[in-house]
Amino acid sequence: MHITKSYKTTFILLLLLLVVLWFLNISLGSVSIPFKDVFSAIFNGEVSKDTWQTIVVDYRVPKAITAILVGAGLSISGLLMQTLFRNPLAGPFVLGISSGASLGVAILILGASLIGGISAFAFSSFSMAIAASLGAFLVLSAVLIAASKVRNTMSILIIGLMFGSITSAIISVLAYFSSAEQLQQFIFWGFGSLGNLSWNELTIFGVIFIIGVSLLFFIIKPLNSMLLGENYAKSMGVNIKRTRNIILITTSILTGVITAFSGPIAFVGLAVPHLTKLVFHTSNHKILLFAVAIVGAILMLVADMIAQLPTSEYTLPINAITSLFGAPIVIWLLVRTKKIT
Repeated sequence: MHITKSYKTTFILLLLLLVVLWFLNISLGSVSIPFKDVFSAIFNGEVSKDTWQTIVVDYRVPKAITAILVGAGLSISGLLMQTLFRNPLAGPFVLGISSGASLGVAILILGASLIGGISAFAFSSFSMAIAASLGAFLVLSAVLIAASKVRNTMSILIIGLMFGSITSAIISVLAYFSSAEQLQQFIFWGFGSLGNLSWNELTIFGVIFIIGVSLLFFIIKPLNSMLLGENYAKSMGVNIKRTRNIILITTSILTGVITAFSGPIAFVGLAVPHLTKLVFHTSNHKILLFAVAIVGAILMLVADMIAQLPTSEYTLPINAITSLFGAPIVIWLLVRTKKIT
């Protein structure tokens, strides 16, 4: 991906900040571990305590990598949705993909007592990921079928919102007939979490993430044309239907896999594209796609460090942190600049 010289310094600084925050994220937690032991654990050196090696390698490193993938994926998805619908309030969840994933988990957890015989299986994090993936895939299929029948892009937005309303209604019905324990588990999943993935689950997450991101290389040029409207893009020779389908599939893959493995995480996909544009002062997607991924990853690492309350045994919901600390910053920046793009 081509990056102009005027932005190289900014990218280098952001990448350095990302690396520093990644190491800082790994070094912080409920258990205080000296930085030299954290460094040794990562690079297979001698660690003072075996338990520290396990904490760093099996829990903190996967959690930090998950934060980077989640932040980058949601930010890219948000930028794609805002470009497709030319709406600054569009986010990665407007297509109803997250609602579909939530429905899959709701059927697994809240519907366990109705189906019978799978209650123990429902407590598996991997089973929740599978259920969420299936739910997201079903909604994606429905959205793509609908997209093939309509020409107006805004109609797709409305259809996605309607699918979200339908799934929310089904979840409400399931919740009404569920026990307090089942409701509590579903609510906890809805808080979002970055620290529940094993290395095997993270590998699956990473592979699907790479597949979704790789599709972007087919639509980088058309994205800039679509900022000025579909008619202009057509006059420039852009295949609107193909570009629109790739955007929908890419967003659905990234949003679906993130929701499946980490739960529905709010705010990031909506806000990071605006924050990035305020930093880079450009609408060129050759710059923005890479930039929003880095800024999103940085934001999620910071949010995770705040959420885990270093030296404390408590961990706050990541959703609460991203909204409580992120939203006021965006409001302040937008009021200061007096515009939104």
